[in-house]
Amino acid sequence: MPVISIDGHQAPQIAFGLGSSWSKGGDGGVSRKVVDTIKMAVGAGFTHLDCSDGGYGTEKDLGVAIKELEHEMHVSRSSIHITTKCMTLPHDPSTALKASLQRLQLDYVDLYLIHAPFEYKTAEQIQAAWAQMEALREKGLARSIGVSNFRPVDLVPIYNTCKVPPAVNQMECHPYLQRRELNQLMREHGTKTFSYGPLVPLLKVEDSGSKPLSRYLQTLAAKYGVSADNILMRWQLDRGYGVVITATEESRLHEYLQSSTFMLAPEEREEIERIGLDFHFRSYLVGAGKFSREDRL
Repeated sequence: MPVISIDGHQAPQIAFGLGSSWSKGGDGGVSRKVVDTIKMAVGAGFTHLDCSDGGYGTEKDLGVAIKELEHEMHVSRSSIHITTKCMTLPHDPSTALKASLQRLQLDYVDLYLIHAPFEYKTAEQIQAAWAQMEALREKGLARSIGVSNFRPVDLVPIYNTCKVPPAVNQMECHPYLQRRELNQLMREHGTKTFSYGPLVPLLKVEDSGSKPLSRYLQTLAAKYGVSADNILMRWQLDRGYGVVITATEESRLHEYLQSSTFMLAPEEREEIERIGLDFHFRSYLVGAGKFSREDRL
């Protein structure tokens, strides 16, 4: 598994996500199916596990899975990188994280993110929330802190006043949504990209009948003896991004890990980028008070 440096800590570059596709909503009970899938993912080689608080309702499942992994497979807590997010109390990350740690049955998380910027009405509100995030890092409740779905307009207030800049911005990113201005801003401040929806060009756009990348992805897949999914993931990894994926079948998990067995040539990465810039598609968080389809930032 390739690694990425987050705030001086090494983390697996490919994370197994327990987000929207697993959403139960609220603070429901533990799902045996989710627990067993987490254990299957760890057994397949995924040791970066990504979840969120009450909005998806999977923190309890992850907490149970970690305990069972410790007892059944002798997997130590220190060998697993846990990411969770403040989704339900964006103005009070301190209270939100304490509740998350109870559900996860943990003393700390490796990475804690503010899930989205949409609840903040002013720059001062964002700055106040980030000051709480810095305090949580200082107390050791989160080894690293970051954000998710933040745009330049949301990040600049943090950069202007922070003691510790966001280590990560987790966001939808793929060849049809390259976020060039945003990624440049983040590079200048040492904030890493972790992309979710890396397979959107195949899973969503192909279904709509628009296939600008399809032929080239298949050509590269044949050359490297992997799937077109692997080519899209490798494009992200080669750019230094982390990637969040999910799956319910063990065979798919093993397939995704093949993305770490090869590298694209520079001219192949550039061609994927060039073709992708000719077509725009945003899949997630589109709607009132969030993003518009046309928003490329």
